Amino acid sequence: MTTAAAPPPQPYRWSLSSFGGGRPDQLGALAARQDQNPPSGLVLRELTAVTAKVLARADGADLCFLGRSLDSMYDLLTGALEHSPWDGRLLRLPVSCMADTDWSPAATRRFREHLASVGLEPYALARRKRPIALVDVVAEGRSYGTLHRQLADWIEETREPWAVIRRKLRYIAVTCRHSSSPNTWRWQQDPDNDWVRTLPAAHVTDVSLDGRVWSYLADNQAKVNESFPHWNWFDEESVLTPPRHRRLAPALAEARYFTEAGRDSHLREELIRLMAREPGFAGREQRRIALALRTRATSRTGSGTRPRTGTRARYKTGNR
Repeated sequence: MTTAAAPPPQPYRWSLSSFGGGRPDQLGALAARQDQNPPSGLVLRELTAVTAKVLARADGADLCFLGRSLDSMYDLLTGALEHSPWDGRLLRLPVSCMADTDWSPAATRRFREHLASVGLEPYALARRKRPIALVDVVAEGRSYGTLHRQLADWIEETREPWAVIRRKLRYIAVTCRHSSSPNTWRWQQDPDNDWVRTLPAAHVTDVSLDGRVWSYLADNQAKVNESFPHWNWFDEESVLTPPRHRRLAPALAEARYFTEAGRDSHLREELIRLMAREPGFAGREQRRIALALRTRATSRTGSGTRPRTGTRARYKTGNR
């Protein structure tokens, strides 16, 4: 049996909702001047659609967002599920782990601390009640491959039951939308990703996203935090200090925009409608998520109000 350890230092990120029992931070003028230039309607519509698919295909698993690329999905969901029974079931693992070939033993140990901080320590993983699903944008699957390889080595060292753990672990890949032809190359076909076949077939799933929005989120969007690769994992002073970089203001403004968008009752109803299109929506877990979204929309004072940035109108029309 293992004992809980303090989580390792991770990049400071402002709290934008009361999800998880916290209180939203006051940003003041830090992002105020950027609020008048929100993302395009296409980004919000596509992000809403792909978020609904992730919720439906996770089949009730806790969601753990790897890296920074899908911070906007995390923000959207913290607004949508604020004050709901889902409090505490959205996790962030903001590390960059595309390759581990030059990791030192200390870096490997620190990575395991990061995994443990979100419930991916082998002992805890084997005994958790609900599955946990990693969520990230995927092109070639290198980050997932590194994480799974490191986790598999740890499981083998601790001799925890892989037959149990494989049923608790899921990977959801948000991919760039391409042709659905049988000849289309998919990241799971890469020989380096043969680990995919060690999991149940439904536990590794793709959700496609419009190519323009995928590229925006993965490559071009301003992020609140800088990338967090292994050479920064021990620089505690820098990661615990609120970030200050040239794109911070627009990044915070977008993070706040998506959090407020999630609070909008119309958007939550749209999430439910889109989830209902998924084949597995008749399942108990999917319906519980829909109930959490609908309850959140009606049970809290002011929860159905429109965000200052005009999310409702922009969601329905797509105008900038």
